[in-house]
Amino acid sequence: MPSKFKYLDYWILIPYLLLMGIGIVMVYSASFDTVLVHGGSASTYFIKQAVFATVGLLFCVLVFMLKIRVLKNPRVIQVLLVITIGLLLYLLVRKIINPSSAINGASAWISLKFFNVQPLEIAKLTLIIYFAFIFNRRQERLVPGNILTELSGPLIIGFIILILVILQPDFGGTGILFFIGIVMISTSGIPKKSIALMNSIWIIPMSIVYYILTHNNFAFLEKYYQYRRFMAFQNPFKYESGIGSQLVNSLYAINNGGWFGVGLGNSIQKRGYLPEPYTDFILAITSEELGFVGVLVILSLIFIIIFRCVQIGIRSTDTFQSLLVFGIAAMIFAQTFLNVGGLLGLIPLTGVTLPFISYGGSSIIILSIAIGIILNVVATEKYQATQQNR
Repeated sequence: MPSKFKYLDYWILIPYLLLMGIGIVMVYSASFDTVLVHGGSASTYFIKQAVFATVGLLFCVLVFMLKIRVLKNPRVIQVLLVITIGLLLYLLVRKIINPSSAINGASAWISLKFFNVQPLEIAKLTLIIYFAFIFNRRQERLVPGNILTELSGPLIIGFIILILVILQPDFGGTGILFFIGIVMISTSGIPKKSIALMNSIWIIPMSIVYYILTHNNFAFLEKYYQYRRFMAFQNPFKYESGIGSQLVNSLYAINNGGWFGVGLGNSIQKRGYLPEPYTDFILAITSEELGFVGVLVILSLIFIIIFRCVQIGIRSTDTFQSLLVFGIAAMIFAQTFLNVGGLLGLIPLTGVTLPFISYGGSSIIILSIAIGIILNVVATEKYQATQQNR
């Protein structure tokens, strides 16, 4: 293929680059006060986030330049599944053997000294690629009466990944993987009745568990940090001095910002009121400093990417490529919804970070790889279209 760069989709590329730039600035603004209080350098997280963004951009370019058929290779899929399940199993075993390794009750990171790997991020992309591969490869066999037989194995693998994530425990990550599965099943092309049946297998049990947790108090679970967040969601101001303080201070930050904010770097809530304000609470700090207008710009850029992904997925003539893009759109949407909904008190806080903006190497790199895949799909489709028109 001639130079792929002439087939770049700027509706994806420009919002991605803008979000990465905004993320670096906001991570610096949200973190410098916390770092200084602990005797560190004000630019610590700024430099790290800039490095993550640079590495992510390199991965984006690398994936963009790959032949899309590489992602269809069964051996590549097998390696991804083995790595993903292996890392998640390692976290579970480590938590059992060494409970003190958990942070806020969750065992979700693997420290490599210079970099913390979060297997959940790898699991998101692995599930997307795996489901796209399976639905594409078995498309002709996915007919009524044969669907459950054909997909029982892949669904079991999907459930194993979900279970391993929820056992960390990571309810937000489980929710994202769950939503990715629902979207990819719904856009796979199988008959509507089969879609309803398969989705109900995922939705009904999860809905029951969610309802029970949010409408009851279980004293024996109160020692778990994640469950205490469910309690805070029900009545945050009742627990304002304890488990509800994060949500309450998030709401204060949003209220303080008004339309145009108090100015970059001038947030009050980042000064000890919100823990690690540069991670899952970064949008609250952004709202306080840049106001509703600043938040609107960020969310608009994210939803431009999501909307463009949906367009690309609908227009694609290749099932595998279409499902890849739909899966990535689902991942970005779910992550954004869980983050924003949690900050506004619409759903329980889950610790999910805001795509492209929050601090975190694993998230930035995986999202950049996902953007590279989208750009690759678009370039491949455009090139094939030009060849057909000759």
